[in-house]
Amino acid sequence: MNVATKRDLVSELAGTKIKSYSRTDEVLRDASLTYLKNNGLPISKSEEYRFTPVTRMLEKEFDSLTIATPGSSVSSISKYLIPELNGNVLVFVNGVYASHLSRIVSSPDQVIIKPLSKAVVENQEVVEAVLGKKEDYTKDAFTAINTALWSEGVFLHVAKNTKIKETVFLLSINDATQSNVSVHTRIVALIEQGSELTLVERFESIGKEAAFHTHIEEMIVKEDAVLNYYKIQNDPGKSIQVCNTLIHQSDRSHVNTCTLTMNGEVVRNNFSISIDGENCESHFNGLYLLNGNTLADNHTIVDHLKPNSFSNELYKGVMDGHSKGVFNGKIYVRPHAQKTNAFQSNRNVLLTDTATVNTKPQLEIWADDVKCSHGCTSGQLDEEALFYLQSRGISKDAARAMLLYAFAADVIAPVKDEKLKAYFDQLIAERLQKNF
Repeated sequence: MNVATKRDLVSELAGTKIKSYSRTDEVLRDASLTYLKNNGLPISKSEEYRFTPVTRMLEKEFDSLTIATPGSSVSSISKYLIPELNGNVLVFVNGVYASHLSRIVSSPDQVIIKPLSKAVVENQEVVEAVLGKKEDYTKDAFTAINTALWSEGVFLHVAKNTKIKETVFLLSINDATQSNVSVHTRIVALIEQGSELTLVERFESIGKEAAFHTHIEEMIVKEDAVLNYYKIQNDPGKSIQVCNTLIHQSDRSHVNTCTLTMNGEVVRNNFSISIDGENCESHFNGLYLLNGNTLADNHTIVDHLKPNSFSNELYKGVMDGHSKGVFNGKIYVRPHAQKTNAFQSNRNVLLTDTATVNTKPQLEIWADDVKCSHGCTSGQLDEEALFYLQSRGISKDAARAMLLYAFAADVIAPVKDEKLKAYFDQLIAERLQKNF
């Protein structure tokens, strides 16, 4: 494949005309393309991307970010499903909604679940009140790419005072067996007052060619509503993924999230929570289990805009081989956000001398009546604990897996659904026993 320069990629995008679903959508796409043309993609000197060479990899692997998506022979998704978890399943293969692999079981009177391209037309007023309003394309080039190029996604609208018992499971499969694929998907979710929703996302890739996937989630959590949101990133091979998530909370809302990153050549997660209400509670955890040459970069923002709210952030990483972990977490406490409790922690274990981690916890407070803390640790496994377990007849590999499991297990503590928690627990245990 010919190497494309950054200018070539941006120029190609700037001249692209993508199908729009409404006049508002068309204006938003055109504005995003203009922004890309004027600003380009981030380079290594960019502060936000200096540890994540996404642009350099795109230049190497792709002549175009809007190449035609090849067909796929994916006919079964059973190995990707979560056992005993009955609910709604929406499947996307190379960014195309696969209705024959999907199922929607929840009542439409309680929750609207449909492809975003369809919802933009049929639920235009509600969708356009959210789409592009919270995730600003001028703040990130890859948000601009997605805003300009998204072809499909999911629209979720939970009715007022409705607790959805059935989990919504979104499965994205990128099939790169035939050629490189470029996929741009989006989620728009509105959880109305007093409602509750559990959303699980899973990303998988097959094939040896390169896959580039941008994904945006805009989620509005109204007063007294609850959102349980979990993400599994397990893209093996030459997968480049950039996810931008923004959750907006109103008064007395609760948000519980957990991101599990296990595979992918480059995984970039931009995760932001805007706590724009009083008496809110937010728990968001992340675990990255990396080996080989995988690079996982987690950039998080917690923005406390109103008083009397609580947030707790815990990210942990285990790096093996030549893998690289990045954590950049920011907490903002605005002047009016008095009596805020905000806590942030990042902890890392390096298993080899060639693995690296770059961590930067940050805390900016403009209020004086708050309780806030942040910190990070990086190190190796405790040799004394490892020796103690071996002295009790446990093999070195098993002892190491046990210690790593103990280190990682508390990340999934916020997961409320016991079946989900058991599945995450199984994924972590299998990964540690098999690859570390």
